[in-house]
Amino acid sequence: MPDVAREPHPWRDGFTWHDHDRSPTTLAADQVAAFDRDGYTVVPDAFDHETLATLDRAIAPGEERVRELLASLPGGRLSVAGVDTQTVAPHLVLQSDVLRAFCRHPLLVGICRDLMGDDVRLYWEQAVYKQPHSVEPVLWHQDNGYTFVVPQDYLTCWVAITDATPDNGCVSVVPGVHRDGTLRHLTTDIGQECWGDHDLAVQVPVSAGSIVVFSSLTPHFTGRNRTDEVRKSYIVQYCHDGAVAHLPDRAGEMGPPMPQEDPDRQFPVLRDGRPPG
Repeated sequence: MPDVAREPHPWRDGFTWHDHDRSPTTLAADQVAAFDRDGYTVVPDAFDHETLATLDRAIAPGEERVRELLASLPGGRLSVAGVDTQTVAPHLVLQSDVLRAFCRHPLLVGICRDLMGDDVRLYWEQAVYKQPHSVEPVLWHQDNGYTFVVPQDYLTCWVAITDATPDNGCVSVVPGVHRDGTLRHLTTDIGQECWGDHDLAVQVPVSAGSIVVFSSLTPHFTGRNRTDEVRKSYIVQYCHDGAVAHLPDRAGEMGPPMPQEDPDRQFPVLRDGRPPG
């Protein structure tokens, strides 16, 4: 794998991190302070076992389709996903009213209000099921390194459906780096990779039902699953209303802005500080 220097993304364009100064309604003040300082915080035991079982059942058809697709590909791999590594099942809200409702859960929407403001929409959601004795890790990356979104600081809510431990591939982060904005990423055979430092990293093990909340600018890594059981997570990401995405053009330069407002899968969760009616 390539060694990636800690360098700014060429499209970062003078990014500045702004600490939150409004009173939170859902998170505690120390959770918001940790998010500003470290780029992540944890909401422990947010969802009960019944909710997690309902999530798992709603995810199952899409996750099975992804496993079948991966099995049909040469080598069973597609970038960060692989039958021997992890399944990544995106856009499940298109097939599941249960998951659409979950992405509008009052707790998740409250976290968005505290950390993003009054006008927020769903950006992306996907189930990531790390397979037993997985072959590859997920490399150091920022979520904004996969598709460059402006504003750059959107929000990831990493919901643990099963316990996430150092043995099965819990999230690790490098605290504080989110304040630098988007870093340069390189493309590898198993996904995007940016600078990361295991010596500076903090592992974030959580129990099932907990949420690891982190910025799209927080470098993070998940190791291999060395256990006999699948490690399951549902990842829900929220962007600012009016956000746009950029892909490289043929010359590798920043392509035109693409609004992130697909009504079927990027629906608003907050308008003027309230859930849409």
